[in-house]
Amino acid sequence: PVVGANTFEQLDKPALQPLPAERYVYAEWKKARVHIDYHVAIGGHYYSVPYALIKKEVEVRITHNTIECFYRGNRIASHPRSDQKGRHTTVAAHMPESHRQSGEWTPKRLIAWAAKTGPATEKLICTALGARKHPQQAYRSCLGILRLGKTFGDVRLEAACQRALTLGTCRYKNIESILKHRLDEQPLEEQQELALPDGHDNIRGPAYYSEGV
Repeated sequence: PVVGANTFEQLDKPALQPLPAERYVYAEWKKARVHIDYHVAIGGHYYSVPYALIKKEVEVRITHNTIECFYRGNRIASHPRSDQKGRHTTVAAHMPESHRQSGEWTPKRLIAWAAKTGPATEKLICTALGARKHPQQAYRSCLGILRLGKTFGDVRLEAACQRALTLGTCRYKNIESILKHRLDEQPLEEQQELALPDGHDNIRGPAYYSEGV
């Protein structure tokens, strides 16, 4: 039998639940380790969390528009989702006050490590740190560059950094590529050095980090 309008009104309608106040949002969950720069990597973009969670594992809720981070069931960060790979979304409140050390690393210590390899490596690390709005955003890349010395040797890393400065880059992937393809062992063509000068407005330089960072 066909259910008439009266039957719907009498039996079905009173049993209906109200529609949700908000439309269902599809979300994915993943676990992520907080790096020493107090950011987590999601889809190639870096999102900040409170620096006290460095080296801790957090849960990340990923939707089309937002990235939410949880620690022990509590939401500790929320960001608009970004598709810009290699970039950072940083909340100032998540940073250590006055650029105090994040974990065990500081700009001064990174530069001191670089200086042991050579002047080109030191200059490149200074350039990488100074090119970011917050130097902590460059920690991940700087540590990766310096650890290349353990794989390829300090002499080759110094040569690779010199070539990278000549080419105007301080990116980890570029320096790794130079070493993997042994370009550091080839004669350096004479060309104008494209690296930003030490006095550029966007480069703080070694002196900035030597005064109690």
